[in-house]
Amino acid sequence: MTGKTTDRAVLRVLDGEAVWPPPVWLMRQAGRYLPEYRKLRASAGNFIALCTTPGLATEATLQPVRRFGLDAAILFSDILILPWALGQKLRFAEGEGPVLGRIESLADVEALKLDRLKPGTEPVTETVARVRAELPGETVLIGFAGAPFTVACYMLDGRGGDFSRTRLLAYADPALLASVIEIVTTATVDYLCWQIEAGADCVMLFDSWAGMLPPDLFRAHVIHPTARIVEAVRYRHPGARIIGFPRLAGLMALPYIEETMVSGFGMDTATDAPGLVRLLPRKVALQGNLDPLLLRAGGVSLDQAAARIAGELAGMPHIFNLGHGILPDTPPEHVAALVERIRTLERPQGGASALEESRLAASSVS
Repeated sequence: MTGKTTDRAVLRVLDGEAVWPPPVWLMRQAGRYLPEYRKLRASAGNFIALCTTPGLATEATLQPVRRFGLDAAILFSDILILPWALGQKLRFAEGEGPVLGRIESLADVEALKLDRLKPGTEPVTETVARVRAELPGETVLIGFAGAPFTVACYMLDGRGGDFSRTRLLAYADPALLASVIEIVTTATVDYLCWQIEAGADCVMLFDSWAGMLPPDLFRAHVIHPTARIVEAVRYRHPGARIIGFPRLAGLMALPYIEETMVSGFGMDTATDAPGLVRLLPRKVALQGNLDPLLLRAGGVSLDQAAARIAGELAGMPHIFNLGHGILPDTPPEHVAALVERIRTLERPQGGASALEESRLAASSVS
């Protein structure tokens, strides 16, 4: 692949360095759009088996890296493996996604056991170790977990959707929601630390449904648990690099970045990257944020958008990615074209971008 970085550029960016061209990986880069993944998925029998059979999960993780030469591999798993490992019933129903044994009361929360977590997630950490052993040295391995609020949504509603029950419980039974978030927060610290110990170079927290909350609940159920996780993981692994992705956070991105102290902030498709940079409370790596529909469409529009996003963030620490996951009907050829486009971008003239200069000027005034 032309211009392939050989110096673990993703980690340099997460340490605050602007790298050109920006390193690139894509959310849901392992998935149904790849024919080799569909074949592997069929051989597994069911999705939980695919996630918890290290040989299969390792292969799924490596497939997009082999095909596209991406700068990072992300562990193939699912955010709901954690509540499943704690003892909550989980199945993936064809055509309707995950279905869990819904938590109805504090007694159901008490039935979840933290001592089940390590044996339940050992196949995942074995996958991390296997992937790290097979990856080229320059390719970064990203571990991950669901952030507590998003995981709690599935645990309390029992399936995907608009999570109306979880949002209602935030007002009608806050103790129940808080108890679920508490056990997930505690478990997530261990889970991410075990992934780091197994060989993950950095980790990511996916908070896909964070944007449903009003600001006060966003602080309570998104910012505060994330800050606790970041602090606890770094206590056990000083300097750990952690990316946060609170999708559709809007202006709450600013206190999220400031208070959680994540190393990188994942921008969703709706984020105005130049506007965010001007308002950043501190320097942080940014990740994103191409619209997955543009990747599906391909062609000139894809080329132009990729160049624009990278150019707007030139001079900033930036990891090129999507604003959400790859869509299942995306042609793999479009992914290959995107990666090649990023690799061959011409370096912008001058030093730091005007955006970074304006941000620094604003910081010095304040």
